Amino acid sequence: MSVTEQAESVEGAESDEWSLSTEQAELRSVEVPASLHGLRLDKVLAELVPEFSRSYLQQLLTQGAVQVQGVVATKPSAKVRLGDRLQVEMRPTAQSQSFRPEAMALDVVYEDAHLLVVNKPAGLVVHPAPGNWSGTLLNGLLAHHAAAAQVPRAGIVHRLDKDTSGLMVVAKSRQVMDALVAMIARRDVSRQYLALGQGAWRGGLREVRQPIGRDPRNRLRMAVVDLGSQAGKPAQTDIQLVDGMDAACLVHCKLHTGRTHQIRVHMAWLGHPLLADTLYAGAPMAGMQRQALHAYRLGFAHPITGEALLLRSQPPSDFMAAVEFLGLRYNPPD
Repeated sequence: MSVTEQAESVEGAESDEWSLSTEQAELRSVEVPASLHGLRLDKVLAELVPEFSRSYLQQLLTQGAVQVQGVVATKPSAKVRLGDRLQVEMRPTAQSQSFRPEAMALDVVYEDAHLLVVNKPAGLVVHPAPGNWSGTLLNGLLAHHAAAAQVPRAGIVHRLDKDTSGLMVVAKSRQVMDALVAMIARRDVSRQYLALGQGAWRGGLREVRQPIGRDPRNRLRMAVVDLGSQAGKPAQTDIQLVDGMDAACLVHCKLHTGRTHQIRVHMAWLGHPLLADTLYAGAPMAGMQRQALHAYRLGFAHPITGEALLLRSQPPSDFMAAVEFLGLRYNPPD
């Protein structure tokens, strides 16, 4: 996969619909060729209207904006025939309209002409998604600097879960975005976290090398999987005790890969689910009402200047209050 393809896999396909958010709807009419006879309607639309993403076209289907032979079609799985005339009303959707600037107070810990690093608070969603089409970090970045509108996903190259706090690097140009995506793929970006887990930690450093995939019993979760029988990807997290007691432990986590929910999954697999991480059986404790995870340290070589950047972020008040309540010492590795 090329660097550009890597960046596009990160950024998704919403940017093509964004241009529709301020335009009037247009009608698109296409005819099914012999090569697409008998295929699903959504797949045929994706082939015949390639400038728009399949997810966007599926939204139009559910809105009744697609007709087959003059009859409204709403089922993506419906089969089409050679010669069928498809008419698509290219409407703005909730997804396309979500890519709008929204002024918000961003905690910017570093910024220059090429990139910025933000300290994301817990509760802030990174990308627009169903249920959160506005008020996201992406919306704030579009308002923060004009160039964000010219970069896929406003330059966001990696994610933090909604209820995880901490540092994120954001590109201001496609050149820098491609460079950062490649650096992350090569593991040239150091991402370190602090977490509060349940139970007494035994031993020192734990180098967890367990693959992660979708949990077959709960599609909302990820899980450690056997790659011999289940789909997944290799994942590595180094976890070291900072301080602990019988009820809980404060640990330092270093990511070597960036799988979905990686630290949360590996901590739960070790028998130390994060405090208040109810998705992975973590119980609320010490006042924590969200998973006790904070991205506190981010280090990388500036992709343009080569300068070594090392940014740190003090955990937010709820995390520190839990540390104090539990009687733990906050002294993360340098």
